[in-house]
Amino acid sequence: MTRGWNFSAGPAALPEAVLRRAQEGLLEWNGARASVMEVSHRGKAFEAMAARAEEDLRELLNVPGDYKVLFLQGGATQHFAQIPMNLCADGQRADYIITGHWSEKALKEASVYAKPHAAASSATSNFTTIPARAQWQLDPNAAYVHYTPNETIHGVEFHSIPDVGDVPLIADMSSDILSRPVEVSRFGMIYAGAQKNIGPSGLVVMIAREDLLARNPRPLPKIFRYAEHAAQNSMLNTPNTWGWYLAGLTFQWLREQGGLVAMEQRNREKAETLYAAIDGSNGYYRNPVEPFARSRMNVPFVLHDAALDAAFLKDAEAAGLLALKGHRAVGGMRASLYNAMPIEGVRALTGFMADFAQRHG
Repeated sequence: MTRGWNFSAGPAALPEAVLRRAQEGLLEWNGARASVMEVSHRGKAFEAMAARAEEDLRELLNVPGDYKVLFLQGGATQHFAQIPMNLCADGQRADYIITGHWSEKALKEASVYAKPHAAASSATSNFTTIPARAQWQLDPNAAYVHYTPNETIHGVEFHSIPDVGDVPLIADMSSDILSRPVEVSRFGMIYAGAQKNIGPSGLVVMIAREDLLARNPRPLPKIFRYAEHAAQNSMLNTPNTWGWYLAGLTFQWLREQGGLVAMEQRNREKAETLYAAIDGSNGYYRNPVEPFARSRMNVPFVLHDAALDAAFLKDAEAAGLLALKGHRAVGGMRASLYNAMPIEGVRALTGFMADFAQRHG
């Protein structure tokens, strides 16, 4: 077996140690004589695993006691619609900060159940920056303010939590959750698709303040109401047992690595190493994002000549550097540096980049 350095934006690489632990229990888990995917989610063994996963996540993020932790099905896109379903009355305004594809999509999906308002947008810059806070047009009576702290496609990231007053702040943290410490009490709700920094696709982790879950703006089937999931400990229906199990293994791995302070240091080093290679290439490679808004998780870059893109990708894959093709909306390349990517993988990439530039200069 030869595993490459996987720079995929998602589904993304998982820590090798997590994969090996999952492999060991794939046929027989925890003495159950069956895999974790084959045992009842109502059984004591699975319930214990689920409880530990929540406990570890709460410890990693220092989640306050008045917040619920939910392990839900679907992806973040599903919750673009489900959040206003749960939190907005018909026609009620909700403010959205638009900094890329995913925040833009979240606003569009909300329009069925609320009156979403683009309170700020960086679209005129082709999403290469973050709008200055003084320019945000927020309504103090809005149901919430929604933003995407890290945009995977455009490579833009907030490096501090915006102040939005008393209006609940909601964050789609799909691509930067657990990459650094976060003050959870500053948020009304955090949600994240698992397939970047947590586990496999099909699972969403949500951390929500209890008073928001108590909102009941419209009749909904139980399956769509977050409060019902919270009341049943995320087991209102059969959960994504495999995703939940792998998430729990990832949380354990993060604790073993020293927690989120240690992960932030590693992620900072990885990003600085790659950006230094790009900026030091004398224009051979270029990142379009304003430096203050550059993402540590997703680094898009272009070559000085787009005609070389195909050769770059072919040679990179031959060198064991996988999934570097940029999103079709922006082209070029993209390297995703989530928690599972070690510094050795980034150094392999920057070494390849220098060699490619020398051979094709």
